[in-house]
This record gives sequence, C-alpha cells and structure tokens, in this order.
Amino acid sequence: MADKRNDDYEIRRRHLAELSEEELKKRFFSLADEIVQPLITLSKKSTTPSVERSVLLRMGFSSLEAGDIVNHVLDLGLMGKGAGNIVLKTSEKLGKDYLAVGREMAEGKHLDVALSIFKGGRA
Repeated sequence: MADKRNDDYEIRRRHLAELSEEELKKRFFSLADEIVQPLITLSKKSTTPSVERSVLLRMGFSSLEAGDIVNHVLDLGLMGKGAGNIVLKTSEKLGKDYLAVGREMAEGKHLDVALSIFKGGRA
C-alpha cells in the first residue's frame, strides 16, 4: 500500500474544485496566454542578424545574398522592421518581383527607397 502524498495539492486546488471542465479549459488558456505574452512582445520588438538571414533564406535568397541584405538593413538602422519585410515592401513600392528586388538590394540598390518607406512611417 502506497504512502499518502505529503504535499499541499488539495489546498492549492480548492479555488479550482468548483470549476467546470469548460471553465478549467478557459482558465488554462488564459494563463498560457499570460505566460507567453512577454515572449510574443519580445519577438515583435527584437530580432538578430541570424534570424533575419534565416527568414531571407526561406524566402529564396542565397546565404550570400541574405548576408548582404542584412548588412544593408543594419547600416540603414532598420533591423527592427525585419529584413524580409523590408524587401517585400520595397518590391511592392517598385512594382517588381521581391526576389529580383532583394538581389538588387544585396548589391546596394534601392536602399534609398527602403529607407523612405520605413523612416516615413510604420510599414
């Protein structure tokens, strides 16, 4: 016969005992959201060159192109806007394919366009 647990489980669960399954589920997801919110906020406000290179690689750029784009984005002071986002918004502004524009941006072209888009507002 197993010994009785020596913990305070019963005391800690009292405020939950009367909740229905649906109420428990709602409380669980509310607490989960509360725990995750700081991570979401951090991810929206912070990035790194390696994260941005990874995004660009997934968009179809080579590692050399991605590295060059990220370096230009850093030089422009726009890292917080996201390198992939900058390429996309610049290509939209120019009315050209994003891969073509991104490759040109890797060569140093269209940086003035990107800067005007992102310094002018919240693109």
